[in-house]
Amino acid sequence: MSVTVGPLEAGDRVQWESLFTGYLEFYESALPQQVYDRNWEAFAADDTLHALGARIDGRLVGITHFLTHADTWGDDVCYLKDLFTASDVRGKGVARALIEAVAAWASAHGCAKLYWHTHETNATARLLYDKVAENRGFIRYQRAL
Repeated sequence: MSVTVGPLEAGDRVQWESLFTGYLEFYESALPQQVYDRNWEAFAADDTLHALGARIDGRLVGITHFLTHADTWGDDVCYLKDLFTASDVRGKGVARALIEAVAAWASAHGCAKLYWHTHETNATARLLYDKVAENRGFIRYQRAL
């Protein structure tokens, strides 16, 4: 079983939306349809929001969304916003392949580093994250506006 990673294609919309919905459900969240539509359009434009998909035997089994932004401490950085894999392929290298693909993309686009957040209770994902990156110990605060 080989994992391939590349840009999302027009025909991926239904599978992407299903995976993104699964990601949102994991975090006990939901979004209105117009946000899905806006995101899909942004990924197609590939200007400010970017997306990659992981495939096994042609089936879309994982997604990641990411963006770059300026950093006051140096060169631009890449923020991996969302990462999700289908439950039946977990542990098969899909998430790692997506992270590595984003890292390669970020490096090729002049980013100094790649970073992301996860919930402290996401123990399964953290097992991988602790192998491929450094937990710098920061706590995220958020305020709705």
